[in-house]
Amino acid sequence: MATETITQITQPPEFIEAEAKQYLGELRPAIAGLKAADLSQIYGPQYVAGLGGLTEEAISKAGGLGAYAPYLQQAGRLAGAAETTLGGIPTDIAAARGTLTGVPADIAAARGTLTGVPADIAAARGALGTAAGDIAAARGMIGPTAYQQYMSPYQQDVIESTLAEYDIQAAKGLPGLAAQAIGAGAFGGAREGVQRAEYESASDRNRAALQAQLLQQGFGQAQQLAQQAQAQRMGVAGAQAGLAGQQLGLGQAAGALAGQQLGLGQAAGALAGQQLGVGQAQLGAQLGLSGQQLGLGQFQAGLAGQAPGLAGQEISALTTLGGLQQAQQQAQLQAQQQLAQQQMMQPLQAAQAYGSGVMGLISGYPGGQTVGQTPVPGIAQTAIGAGTTLAGIYGALGGFNR
Repeated sequence: MATETITQITQPPEFIEAEAKQYLGELRPAIAGLKAADLSQIYGPQYVAGLGGLTEEAISKAGGLGAYAPYLQQAGRLAGAAETTLGGIPTDIAAARGTLTGVPADIAAARGTLTGVPADIAAARGALGTAAGDIAAARGMIGPTAYQQYMSPYQQDVIESTLAEYDIQAAKGLPGLAAQAIGAGAFGGAREGVQRAEYESASDRNRAALQAQLLQQGFGQAQQLAQQAQAQRMGVAGAQAGLAGQQLGLGQAAGALAGQQLGLGQAAGALAGQQLGVGQAQLGAQLGLSGQQLGLGQFQAGLAGQAPGLAGQEISALTTLGGLQQAQQQAQLQAQQQLAQQQMMQPLQAAQAYGSGVMGLISGYPGGQTVGQTPVPGIAQTAIGAGTTLAGIYGALGGFNR
């Protein structure tokens, strides 16, 4: 009995098969290129922003926080000198007893000093007036508006420049959202609109927070400067008042010497009292000198307290500006990294998009069938051929694809 061979092949249309081959031809090199890609070109420390010049300057000035040490040392030396001066008082009194022989000469010198008493008193009055003016000026620095005269004239320019740069960096993120929407096939759709709205809302909140931070920093610095100026005014006023007291004491001491001169003329016995008066005058002078030295020591200690604060303010300002500078550089590096990543993935993404289109065409067109038959003469073979023809029609109608 003769044998008949029937071959049935289901295949897509020729134009779809051609597109599928082209897709595979593009997909292989895209995947090979991605496997061989140098990831160090899109990842690595080159995309991390380093410290800016302002931040490095702030770090270099951190050593200035210890600038108070010389003032404290000077204050300690002055306090020690005051103690030494007080320790010499008994010696000065004993020396005064030995100066009785020089009483006439001292009396003559006292007469000469009387002429300077009015000048010392007038100078004391002037110093007290200056102190009152400084106190009044310090009072003018108290109140809710005292900080205004210490506001930086460049603050608004800095804020506007910072916000403008922020707007530029925020706008650079919008093309990335559009690119993502295009890649996801949602460009111009509601999902892209929601993403854009969320991005712009977050950007507006960050911008407002940045502006508020800059304003608060300017206010805080101005408030601190106003308080420091007030403290300095009050310190100067205290020093002026102390100087006035010293000048008034000199005038009184000169008047006391004049009284001693008159007492020496009354009786020789009064010489002992005058000697004691001279000792007391020397004691008062040494006490005054000790007070001056102690006051200077306290003033030096005050300067020691101000030095770290001023250095800290400068370092804080440099750190803040350096952080903004580093953030701007980091945003630029991130944009460069995103561009490099997109360029590396673009061939594969294009091939994938092309493949999606080809698969859509394949699923949309039914496969064609090719039936081959080897004819054999005879009635049996003719019947078999008829059956094969019917089977081919049945398969074309979808029977073999169920």
